[in-house]
Amino acid sequence: MSELQLGLLIVGALAVAGVIFYNRTQERRVRRTAEQAFTSRHPDVLLTADPPARREPSLGPPPKPREEAASTPGEEDLPDGRLDYVVELSAEQPVAAAVMLEGWRGLERRFGRRALLAWRNEDGSWRRALPGASGSQTRWRAALQLVSRNGVVGEAELIEFRSEIETLAARAGAGVSAPEMREALDAARALDRSCADADIQVAFHVVGADAAGFANDAVIHALNTNGLAEQDRQRWTRSDALGRELFAVLMESDQTDVVTRLTVTMDVPRTPDLRRSYESMVLLARDLASTLGGALQDDNARPLDEHALSAIGAQLEPVGRDLERQGFAPGGALALRLFS
Repeated sequence: MSELQLGLLIVGALAVAGVIFYNRTQERRVRRTAEQAFTSRHPDVLLTADPPARREPSLGPPPKPREEAASTPGEEDLPDGRLDYVVELSAEQPVAAAVMLEGWRGLERRFGRRALLAWRNEDGSWRRALPGASGSQTRWRAALQLVSRNGVVGEAELIEFRSEIETLAARAGAGVSAPEMREALDAARALDRSCADADIQVAFHVVGADAAGFANDAVIHALNTNGLAEQDRQRWTRSDALGRELFAVLMESDQTDVVTRLTVTMDVPRTPDLRRSYESMVLLARDLASTLGGALQDDNARPLDEHALSAIGAQLEPVGRDLERQGFAPGGALALRLFS
């Protein structure tokens, strides 16, 4: 190889190295810019080991959480800017529901029930777009729930959702309009903080005299007599006419199948008509204690008399009013989604 050829090879190698170096420098610069644009002063709850602490009632910690229905029976979940990041999709020509739902399937698999899709009817009302829907519409809304009992969604997840919706809109030939993401996350964090004090579960216990338990058959008979429905072997509930849970009774049994304790519990923000529901809950607890020959206690084994029960009920009233003021009436569709 001649010196000229060798020199050309060296110059070419240096040029390629320079291009690679420039590209990596630009990539780092873009990454830093994106991080600065979406960095928040608040921690991302999805990346922290423990969820934010919630204030519990004076009666002690609530029962372990369970999977809940997402909405009120008969009340349709729809995108709502108070709780969701809502992206508006507008098309000049109607887009078939089948086409939109085909592209929506991947988002449902990724984000689960936190993702909602709806279209606008001719009368201006909105309707949830569910699998099997037919027809064509020009206006659509795609939403991602930003706040739940798990906290606020992460910034990266919201960016991913927004990107997927923009891709879906492009395929459908629709334009996109959406809130600024950072502002939406700031509002979601503010909502999470303001609703933390309302995330309350009331629980009190029916225990046997002298630590004695209750016969299993006697307990089941008492629960049936009071109109509670068995959900599983250890959990019974009372619901309203719409199927909304008002409160529950949890049975604790030992190895001899003797019921050692009954816990009557209410999930406050998920309970409609708080005052009446709480009064019904107290009446049930008193009846169970009287029928079974037990006593009513709090988590610290202190007796619950009329004064204590009335004081608890009085504390719940301002909680319900505050939730209603923010647009999340206890037991309503939005409250069930927020406190899920």
